[in-house]
Amino acid sequence: MKEALKEAVKAYDEDEVPIGCVIVKNERIIARGHNQVEVLRDSTAHAEMIAITSASEAVNNWRLLDTTLVVTVEPCVMCFGASLHSRVRRIVYGAPEPRFGACGSQTDLHRHTGFKPLPEVIGGVMEEDCRAILQEFFRQKRKPLN
Repeated sequence: MKEALKEAVKAYDEDEVPIGCVIVKNERIIARGHNQVEVLRDSTAHAEMIAITSASEAVNNWRLLDTTLVVTVEPCVMCFGASLHSRVRRIVYGAPEPRFGACGSQTDLHRHTGFKPLPEVIGGVMEEDCRAILQEFFRQKRKPLN
């Protein structure tokens, strides 16, 4: 999660919502990503989507078997779906996402019996650190202009 937080800092520095992601295979980071929605003008340029694309290139396969996706914020429906389609084995996230979270906050796709195989989901890892960077980002965005 510390490496995913480093990616979130990159997003913060680029004035993007600070979410970062890494994908791990065999205890080695094979891909990294951070939000690039604004810079790319692409609503699908979430940290997870960028990391999944990069990981697929790294293993030369769209199937990301035996991988763990580590992200600072609970994945949305789109990112959970991409993880599912990519055959990610495990999703580890930091802070819950009450508006769009698909792993228990808004909806609970990782318990949907129609999807197979379902990734294991572990939430709340370094939650306070992951939440803090988001809160600081939005505090700065909402700061009154003087």
